[in-house]
Amino acid sequence: ALQWEDSYYVDADHINLKTVDPFLDHANFFTLDVADYIGSEITEQELQDFLKEASAYEGELLIPGIAQPFTISGELLVKIARSYLGAVREASAIYKYISDCKGAEGFIAEVSMDEVEAAQTPVELFFILMMIKQYDIPAQTIAPKFTGRFNKGVDYVGDESLFRKEFEEDLLVIDFAVLTFGLPENLKLSVHSGSDKFTIYPIMGELIKKYKKGIHVKTAGTTWLEEVIGLAMAGEEALQLAKDIYRNAYERQDELCGPYSTVIDIDPATLPLPEEVEQWDSEKFATTLRNIPGHPNYHSGFRQLIHVGYKVAAEMGEAYLAMVRKNAEIVGDQVRTNIYERHIQRLF
Repeated sequence: ALQWEDSYYVDADHINLKTVDPFLDHANFFTLDVADYIGSEITEQELQDFLKEASAYEGELLIPGIAQPFTISGELLVKIARSYLGAVREASAIYKYISDCKGAEGFIAEVSMDEVEAAQTPVELFFILMMIKQYDIPAQTIAPKFTGRFNKGVDYVGDESLFRKEFEEDLLVIDFAVLTFGLPENLKLSVHSGSDKFTIYPIMGELIKKYKKGIHVKTAGTTWLEEVIGLAMAGEEALQLAKDIYRNAYERQDELCGPYSTVIDIDPATLPLPEEVEQWDSEKFATTLRNIPGHPNYHSGFRQLIHVGYKVAAEMGEAYLAMVRKNAEIVGDQVRTNIYERHIQRLF
């Protein structure tokens, strides 16, 4: 519809060996989620194979563009290996499985380690990229955990100056790793739960322009929220369906929020009761859900709960899809405005 003629990809998001099969015929971008394998056991032989190459960097490691060198000890290398080698080994197993099914040229691989509590340091990222090369994963994007809170669908919470330092150093580490290990030249950072992080978009935009780098920002959940906003704005039966989604999500908070505990912050006591929401008009519902910082109606907890409540719409099946199709114009306007004006224009 917008005459887009360049490449695009369908992302099988946060998959593993247990969940990948249904996506093989439909996706051509696979996010290999191995966060759960951080710290998993490795063999002595695997450790020694890693150290054989990594020990060359003991002493002072100087990354071009980073003023202060990093001190690398044998103990640090062992710690990094025991933390991340098992995760990269699992990423390799997932990658090889997909490659056997689709062919190596049939998809793009991203390695994801973001849904954890502790951020990876630039030094850890450097050696993670070494592991990725050792396991022959031609990753084009890497999703580390950054400092601060990257909650679903809401703004960044954290030290912006520290994020700037970390993000810039990660960009420089990637450049150095590409040259050192022969990784794909278009390797880029991926920022998960990256939608709506308006506070740090100026930082990210400035730095990717400075270093002429690409970036991958996960925004699929935001698109789902804009669909619900569009339905609310359509009024009548569409507004009622949006209210039904909230009521269902409110009643299933533990179930829906549990898998996302590291990337949401919701105070249940502050959430509006479903009975209250039933009285809202279209404008009240839409402005409570839409992320416009400073708007008197905006409620981040309400937004995050609906964000993780996509399962409710999935269970509605055709009833939900038919309502979106019926109101495609107003829904599409919300999606376009959000993705293009609030995200792409702010970053690029």
